[in-house]
Amino acid sequence: MTDYFEVHERDSAARLGELRLAESVTTPALIDDVDADTPGACHRVLDDAGSYWAAERDDPAGDESRITVLPHRGFPAGTPEEVEGAFAVDYPDVDFPSAAVVSPDAATDHSCDVSVLAGGPGYVGHASAFVDAVTAVKEATPADTALYLPGVATPRNVATLVYAGVDLVDPHRAVVRGTEGRYLTTDEAYFLEDLDELPCACPACQTPREAFDRTDCVEHNVNALAAELRRVRRRVRDGRLRDYVEGQARQDNWLTATFRRLDQQYGYLEARTPLIRRADLSAASEDSLRRVEIQRFAERVTERYVPRFDDRPLVLVPCSARKPYSDSQSHKQYHDAIKWRAHVVSMTSPIGVVPQELELTYPAQHYDSVVTGRWTANEIEFVSRVLERYLEAADYPEIIAHVSGEGYRDICERIADSLGREFTYTVTDHPTTADSLGNLAAELEGRDRYPKREREHNTIRAVADYQFGAGAGDELFDDLATAGRYPQLRAEDGEGTQLATLAQQYGVLSLTTAGARRWVESDVPTKAVDIEPFVPHGSVLAPGITDASDDIRVGDDVVVRGDAAFGVGRAEMSGPEMQSSTRGIAVQMRHVDER
Repeated sequence: MTDYFEVHERDSAARLGELRLAESVTTPALIDDVDADTPGACHRVLDDAGSYWAAERDDPAGDESRITVLPHRGFPAGTPEEVEGAFAVDYPDVDFPSAAVVSPDAATDHSCDVSVLAGGPGYVGHASAFVDAVTAVKEATPADTALYLPGVATPRNVATLVYAGVDLVDPHRAVVRGTEGRYLTTDEAYFLEDLDELPCACPACQTPREAFDRTDCVEHNVNALAAELRRVRRRVRDGRLRDYVEGQARQDNWLTATFRRLDQQYGYLEARTPLIRRADLSAASEDSLRRVEIQRFAERVTERYVPRFDDRPLVLVPCSARKPYSDSQSHKQYHDAIKWRAHVVSMTSPIGVVPQELELTYPAQHYDSVVTGRWTANEIEFVSRVLERYLEAADYPEIIAHVSGEGYRDICERIADSLGREFTYTVTDHPTTADSLGNLAAELEGRDRYPKREREHNTIRAVADYQFGAGAGDELFDDLATAGRYPQLRAEDGEGTQLATLAQQYGVLSLTTAGARRWVESDVPTKAVDIEPFVPHGSVLAPGITDASDDIRVGDDVVVRGDAAFGVGRAEMSGPEMQSSTRGIAVQMRHVDER
């Protein structure tokens, strides 16, 4: 049971947490031994009770001012599992902040607040081994156990370490480099004698250059590491660590390989990545194509979303810099030509394709990409794959491509050949010229407009499919009526009972208890949180949860049910985290009915 560590915010595998010691420590944090004389900004809260390799150890007394590393046997990276098993340690149950030394192959729940990854320095330079080790330990230990990686952190790599899921680091590597005369920054490790001036303004670097020695270098390195951790914590708070790491990891080949290897661990990152977030998504490189948010959106559009307008022509249009697309000048011009006579789908990198009903849904209205006027081969490949999968599930009588430029046109021509479909091209020079818009309008001449009611109903049902699962739109809203004005729509049943509202900020549905009851009674798998017999007010804490659906993600609407109450709220933890955590807010409640 974890008593002294609590996670407050999540940004993929990175967390902002708190070590609840006598003096609270905000994580990710820089920690060191309680009796260390390391200069610089560091929390000295670690007390190592020693290794059994050196001698037999008594159980330590411990206290609430420090994290006590229980007597242990550490193993270097790559030690055979049978060797580790032969020398396994039985950690005692203690009532003070504690840490257990673990290895990837033998990690388990030791009822400690911190897991110390053994052999940390051995993973430096080995991206695959490092990622496999971190993910193995994280999957095998409770979600509210902090992960401490000793002997690895530097100002250049610590952002990537935190992005991988590390909560605690120490200054040991930075100190050693300083004693060797290596001056560390977020992008390089300089030989001290090669520096004509010091590129830092920390207290140690106020020493005149001619008097700056290795002792000062050690202090600077620790300060630089602490400063980078402050930057990382800010990024986690803002939900923007991934944007930073995409650039920072390129300062070192090992970090680039680690970052990309993490992207290949889609299941690990997806389970920890919020469904929605306040921050915009910066798509500044081709690595953005592999982001969980991008892959998840494309997956849901092609596997869950139902093209309910496919009895009408499809018009493919380019995206716009302004979001949502319908607020942009170019899309208003497209609308004036189409006049609701066709279904509009936007093509974009890095998102893929965005049906008009999902233009508000995160991240479709929350991303910003770098525009160069030319598509890369990887961008063309990704958007082509998404568009092809989308069209395979639809049956449009006609496909009109109102696009220009090498990238858009190349994608359409590739998919036309692949699917054996004929595309009609309406752009002569640019999509917004009078001639091109006239061609688009002429192509739809004589077709009826679909009514406002159909547009609004299809939007509610499309968002439900995307959010709750394939078939949810028809299952939950079979007798749908809508009220309000888009984008602030309300979904009601035929008798006027409100079932949900469309949240304009994120483009997802917020259910009422009536809508939640429909969900529970439907054939659509319910994202449910089962609680002890109490009536929650405001929030549900993890200790009060008896079970939770594995597919719950941060930001999901969830049904909360127990013997005393039934309600609906928004998840603040993933389902697996709810099941294994003993601290923290799991669900923010929206509506509650007492049973």
